Amino acid sequence: MEEQFRLSQQKKFGASSEKSNPDQLELPIFNEAELSADKNVEEPTLESITYQRKKYAGQRDAKLENLPTETIHYRLSDEERVCLCCGEAVHEKSTETRRELKIIPAQVTVVEHVQHIYSCRQCEREGTETPITTAKMPAAVFPKSLASPSSMAYIMNQKYVKGMPLYRLEKQFERLGVFLSRQTIANWVIYGATNWLSPLYNRLHELLLQLDILHADETTVQVLAEPGKAAHSKSYMWMYRTGRNISPIVLYDYQTSRHRKHPKAFLNGFAGYLHVDGYAGYHELKDVELVGCWAHSRRKYDEVLKSLPANVDKLTSLAARGLRFCTQLFKIEKQIEDEFENCTPEQRLEKRLERSQPVLDAYLAWLKSKRPQVPPKSKLGEAITYSLNQWPKLVSFLKDGRLEIDNNRALYQPLNYSAHCRKTA
Repeated sequence: MEEQFRLSQQKKFGASSEKSNPDQLELPIFNEAELSADKNVEEPTLESITYQRKKYAGQRDAKLENLPTETIHYRLSDEERVCLCCGEAVHEKSTETRRELKIIPAQVTVVEHVQHIYSCRQCEREGTETPITTAKMPAAVFPKSLASPSSMAYIMNQKYVKGMPLYRLEKQFERLGVFLSRQTIANWVIYGATNWLSPLYNRLHELLLQLDILHADETTVQVLAEPGKAAHSKSYMWMYRTGRNISPIVLYDYQTSRHRKHPKAFLNGFAGYLHVDGYAGYHELKDVELVGCWAHSRRKYDEVLKSLPANVDKLTSLAARGLRFCTQLFKIEKQIEDEFENCTPEQRLEKRLERSQPVLDAYLAWLKSKRPQVPPKSKLGEAITYSLNQWPKLVSFLKDGRLEIDNNRALYQPLNYSAHCRKTA
């Protein structure tokens, strides 16, 4: 109970990072600008340059080379091109250039699609039938609405990439002189997801199942006003994605529960390696070999250290010893990547068998020796039991050099990857 209390206090009030580096960065909150400001840092985009000085292409220019450039010239008028001393005409000697970043906020314009219809005057006067010819016009992205491809893409980007609620989008459009209710905006989002993104999602799903190495993870979400469920009940967002050295495919699958039938249905037809955590719901997948996550194993010991009393020497504790085993495996992975500029799976596997296998053997022997000495329901006992129960999955990364030692690729998913949720509520 004391362990659980200390760990609860740490989670509530302490740092959430699991890094063992004591110089880890703090998360800036309200005063981020004040903490980050440094008057000694040079401005990266403002510089006076003359043609007489040789210009070296450096980091500053590299930041701007892919941006469109608007050049404004400032010249003297003919009346001003007179020498103030002798009155003779002056000539252009040199130029000085100052660069600025110009940002244009969101702009809203109305696009009218006028479709012209043609008929034959001769047939109108003398014929019994008049053929009508209509000019081709692109189909509407959302029939009988003001939605355009750009406006729908903008709304979905603001909502799902930038995390802006619909009521803020409604107010933003009001400030631009456009009055769209959040209900209308929501209709556009759902229509776009259903009719335009779903075919893309389904195709990516097909391509995902053709691979032989994937990552999977699930997390809780709360959906308000969902039929048949209380607002405080838990639902789940499952995530499936590709592994390393391949164009990323990231797909989300919303489900109302954590039942094992959901990954079984989504991964129907997949055969190969699947990186997962310790959840037993993946165990019934056919033709799939599960690859365990050493980040989860390491986290168990990190929680033990955080739950220890203040008067205990954490550096000499058993939890610290278990943590060092896990950390050493991550260091070996980093060393392998640093030694080879473009590390091949064959090179990675060879070095793992040479360097990681001895660490694993020593760790397994340590686990077996300490298990009888530690109460099984203590935090340390849970950490040791987790590694022993997951051992066949934890050592699976030694079977293929393409595999990874953790499932962090699924746990910490970057937002800039293409992803699409089936649930658009």
